[in-house]
Amino acid sequence: MRKAMVFLAALGLLGAGLAQDGARLYGQYCQGCHQPSGQGVPGAFPPLTGLETFFKSPEGRSYLIWVTVYGLQGPLKVGTATYNGIMPSFAHLKDEEVAALLNHLGQSFGNKNPKAFTAEEVKAARAKKLAPQEVLKARPER
Repeated sequence: MRKAMVFLAALGLLGAGLAQDGARLYGQYCQGCHQPSGQGVPGAFPPLTGLETFFKSPEGRSYLIWVTVYGLQGPLKVGTATYNGIMPSFAHLKDEEVAALLNHLGQSFGNKNPKAFTAEEVKAARAKKLAPQEVLKARPER
């Protein structure tokens, strides 16, 4: 019984650590453009709010992984605004870090991600190599 409690406590700490890691990664790589609030900069960087549609479908989840790993380039319509910039690739991040970052986005800025991203899911999506322009073309309808 004691071993089981120690194991469960360790899992809880690991989960808390991954959540903090996702927030740290967001602060390091994302908030300069998308802002600490996730609201972006009008006309320059899109908001990271309202991503539920992407979180709910396999295509949407792959798209979010590809955006993070490979970047994004070309005209992107979000709501009534169109953004035409370049998001850099973060391919140097480990699969676990990409999952932690996306899990942070999924629980921040009013987003509600019902299913956590895993390193295995990131690894599988990363197997398809894409250019930033191809990522844009793979964007599912919202």
